[in-house]
Amino acid sequence: MTSELQLDISQQRPFALKAALNCKAGELLALLGPSGCGKSTLLRMIAGLQHAESGYIRLSDEFWCNEVIKLTPQQRHIGYVPQHYGLFPHMTALQNVKAALHGLPSQEQSTRAQTWLGKVKLSDLAHRKPATLSGGQQQRVALARALAAHPSILLLDEPFSALDSMTREDLYRTLAELKPQLNIPMILVTHNLHEAQLLADHIAVMGQGCILQQGTPDAIMQRPVSRAVAAQVGLRNIFSSTVISATENHSLLSLGSQTLAVPHRLSVGLTIEWCVPHHALLLTNQHEEAAHLTGNIDQCILLGDQWLISINLPGTTQRIELQCANSMPLAIHQPVSMVLNTEHIHILQA
Repeated sequence: MTSELQLDISQQRPFALKAALNCKAGELLALLGPSGCGKSTLLRMIAGLQHAESGYIRLSDEFWCNEVIKLTPQQRHIGYVPQHYGLFPHMTALQNVKAALHGLPSQEQSTRAQTWLGKVKLSDLAHRKPATLSGGQQQRVALARALAAHPSILLLDEPFSALDSMTREDLYRTLAELKPQLNIPMILVTHNLHEAQLLADHIAVMGQGCILQQGTPDAIMQRPVSRAVAAQVGLRNIFSSTVISATENHSLLSLGSQTLAVPHRLSVGLTIEWCVPHHALLLTNQHEEAAHLTGNIDQCILLGDQWLISINLPGTTQRIELQCANSMPLAIHQPVSMVLNTEHIHILQA
């Protein structure tokens, strides 16, 4: 029988936290948010290391935590991978994995530990101690140890954040290869949007102790529900406008001293927030009639083969940011015009 993690918990102390989510067997859910937003605390509550003031956590029909029940981490049979490996320094890689299998006969411990070290590509290093392994190799041992005991759920607490980018990419690949074999819920705590997009089936964006939005990576990126979520997923062009007029299929928005027609029917007089991704903006010839917006370059920074440009808009303190090829001749205070693909405009909820 496949399992599903469900929780609905809240607390006020030591800090406010409120969360409701679910994660099905075989799925990886990423808890995405900045430091201090509550994601690691939520993971510790799922693990049984902390308890919420109210609510419940359950795996399918078995309650792990409610007003009466408070199962220990051992009773929940958790597979846990911490940020800094948590290996026993006096043990070899093989012995570290076997340490999670102490309830099994010795020969079965060895066989299963060797199998899982092979799955994380460390068979040749089974008899090395942690101090002689790289950070990425130590994290592979920690992953093998967490999975060797066939846990009911896998919890990953920022396991890749201490690693260099090349090592992280290798571990992403390893986890992606293992994922189809793991018919259990998997929860990853991360502040890395790229990591969440690569690995997660669903993302729960967290902020100030609550879940701001849940959905697939594409849904979160393309349809953020609020300014806070849009900012967390890297959307820099977030604006506030008043609806000047509207027809059946379009509305006219104010943007400083300029106007912008968008393919949304909105209420006249309403002040809305909206966002648009970088790729929906394009610099164009200043005198081209098709240009939607004009402004003056406030800042231009060369990043690799791209300019990152900030543009002041007349009549407002709001700015537009976009990227373009470094072959374009640009300068501070230069007047520019932009085409904005309004099909990519997303209206944020009030």
